[in-house]
Amino acid sequence: MSRNIIIIGAGLTGAVIARQLADSGTCSITLFERRDHLAGNCFTFRDPASGTMLHKYGPHIFHTNDTEVWTYVQRFALFEPFKHRVVARYQGRDYGLPVNLDTINAFYGTQFTSDEARDFIASRCLKLARPAANAEEQALSTLGHELFNAFYKGYIAKQWSRPPSDLPASVAARLPMRFDREDCYFGHKHQGQPRFGYTALVEALLDHPAITVHTETEITRADLRSGDHVFWSGPLDAYFDHAEGRLGYRTLRFEELRAPTPIQGRAVVNYSDPDVPWTRIAEHSFFTPWETPREAVAFREYADDCSPEDEPFYPIRLISEKAVLARYIERAKAEKNITFAGRMGTYRYIDMDIAVREALDCAAQFLRAPDDMPVFSASPI
Repeated sequence: MSRNIIIIGAGLTGAVIARQLADSGTCSITLFERRDHLAGNCFTFRDPASGTMLHKYGPHIFHTNDTEVWTYVQRFALFEPFKHRVVARYQGRDYGLPVNLDTINAFYGTQFTSDEARDFIASRCLKLARPAANAEEQALSTLGHELFNAFYKGYIAKQWSRPPSDLPASVAARLPMRFDREDCYFGHKHQGQPRFGYTALVEALLDHPAITVHTETEITRADLRSGDHVFWSGPLDAYFDHAEGRLGYRTLRFEELRAPTPIQGRAVVNYSDPDVPWTRIAEHSFFTPWETPREAVAFREYADDCSPEDEPFYPIRLISEKAVLARYIERAKAEKNITFAGRMGTYRYIDMDIAVREALDCAAQFLRAPDDMPVFSASPI
């Protein structure tokens, strides 16, 4: 018997679940997307003026240690090798990020070896006898005051409009720290960019006769009753019409820059000084180094709290948001035949490879035991 499946959201989560269920031959899938395009926040498109592949919602780089996930996405897109390199601009000077041996020596005017740098930084770090209570403590315990104040304190405050002391430790736990000269931002063994963009990847995932896609379509809970099972990858609070209040998200605003020649000569420059209003500038042609653009296109990024009219990017997850989240979790547990999935559905910050992994696992679990699905594809706590 074919099952009638409804999926909300055409990002990576929804697209992977749809494809896996369609390939099983046991499901008929209808996917609804409220925006006018596929691929969610990793949507890319070809800029007609410059010929550059633009990332509408900010740059995305696929990186993972999960070989199965890496092999899976390559079924649907040709990936070009890509190593992401970032600099931080602080008081008019550029320093490599993540903080590594070269960053340390340039910042302190030293010529440390790896072991010397490790001992030096350890002597300047905050010593904690307990887990870090917030992002500031987490960063100070691994970077020390000077590096934290230079490269992260102002940047984090701009990114979240809150001091690092008000943010969870997990925000700073994501910051890499190295004592060698490796300057690639990500340390994963698989890294790359889809040659024809992320939208083409998602289009290929959804190219199956058992999948019907509707874009520019708003769906209510009542519209979902025709499905045998629903996979909801939209915002969790939106499913419940924000009955318990709105979950907190950060959003991004972009200011376009164009020039006949490269603007900054690299993919990303972070602006660490707190008096610079933008967080970073991303020059998009550098995310496709195998192409030659007709002109340079870059975007200044500004972060802000998300209003009802904005696109949500990052869950905030402060104490107030967690209290609202707890109420939505209780509501979700009372629902039948629905699974909340992905970054928005589980209200968690996850990278693209994790979204793919969790979607693969979610689809596999449904195919094994469709009548025994958890309400969340991964724990939102």
